[in-house]
Amino acid sequence: MKPLIIAAALAAVLTAAPAFAQDAWRAHSPEVQAVDAAVRAPLEAYLRGHATGRAEDFRPAFHPDAQLWGMRNGTLIRMTAEQYISRASGAPPADEAQRRRWIESIDITGDTAVAKIVLDYPTVRFTDYMALSRIDGRWVIVNKMFQAEPKAAAN
Repeated sequence: MKPLIIAAALAAVLTAAPAFAQDAWRAHSPEVQAVDAAVRAPLEAYLRGHATGRAEDFRPAFHPDAQLWGMRNGTLIRMTAEQYISRASGAPPADEAQRRRWIESIDITGDTAVAKIVLDYPTVRFTDYMALSRIDGRWVIVNKMFQAEPKAAAN
C-alpha cells in the first residue's frame, strides 16, 4: 500500500512541476519585475509622503481625480486626492522614529492593480487598500480605501 501512496504523491508533484516552474520564471522575468517596479513607484511615493510630510512627495502617487474613502471612529470619510495632499504638514511627524509603514501585498492584472499598505503608528494603525491603473504608460493610485484602528492607550 505504501508504494502506491508514494507513487501517487510523486505523480502529483511531477504534474504540478511545470506550473511551479512557470510561476518561478514569471516571478523573475525582466518583464514582470519591470511592471512590479512601476506599480511600486506610486506606492513608495505615497509612503515617502507620509515620512516627509511633503505634498510634493505625495503628488506623484495619485491620479488628479483620485478619491479617498475610509472609516475612522465609525465615521465615513471621503475626500479628493488634492484635499488629502493639501493636509501634508511639510515636515516629518514628530514621532516619525516610532512609525512603521510597508507594502503588504500587490496584485497586478494587465493595467489594473490592487495593493494593501499598512501604516503602523503609535496611537493608530491604518490599513490602506489602493486601486491603481496604468494610464498613458504611468501607474497611479486612482482610489484609496482605508480603515483606521485606534490602539489602546499604554498604562
